[in-house]
Amino acid sequence: MLAAVILAAGESRRMGTPKALLPYRGKTFLAHLLEVTRHPRIGVQRVVVGAHAAEIRKAGVLPESSVLENPEWERGQLTSIQAAVRNLLPGQTDGMLLCLVDHPLISAALVDTLITSFYSSGKPIVLPTYRRKRGHPAIFSSTLYDDLLAAPLDVGARAVVWQHASEVLEVPTEEEGVMLNLNDPETYRRIVGQE
Repeated sequence: MLAAVILAAGESRRMGTPKALLPYRGKTFLAHLLEVTRHPRIGVQRVVVGAHAAEIRKAGVLPESSVLENPEWERGQLTSIQAAVRNLLPGQTDGMLLCLVDHPLISAALVDTLITSFYSSGKPIVLPTYRRKRGHPAIFSSTLYDDLLAAPLDVGARAVVWQHASEVLEVPTEEEGVMLNLNDPETYRRIVGQE
């Protein structure tokens, strides 16, 4: 069983409004990611919030049991990953599917492909690639949780990817969404306006 962890703790300074609550196909970014990460092999969903915790909670798109508040969100994204790792019970998960709330344009089919690849390959890190460039979401095996907890904050989870470079499985996809970081109004209008 995997945990789906959606990182939504950032300040959204460039966007000017919480990215988790931006509309996309009749839902919010967050609601869309919660929907596409419902999968038979995902037994736990966690949404890590920080800067806009109260607004995201009030929006009511997720059960309170799924909300995990990161008081250290200002120290960077890795602190949210570490908060999620600490929240999971020992032995509860085989790994975590890490989703970034500003990379919402992914499908349930992609999530299924990544999960199937993780279990069939035995590789501890699974990443989607679009035109040979790595994107999101990523799967990290529970065997790497200690490495994520020990990673330097200024480098983040990339440090663990680099440390285990020979054990990374790249999964090619035609979904450009794995590369699309929607973190400012212009990009949001340009990309989502085409949908």
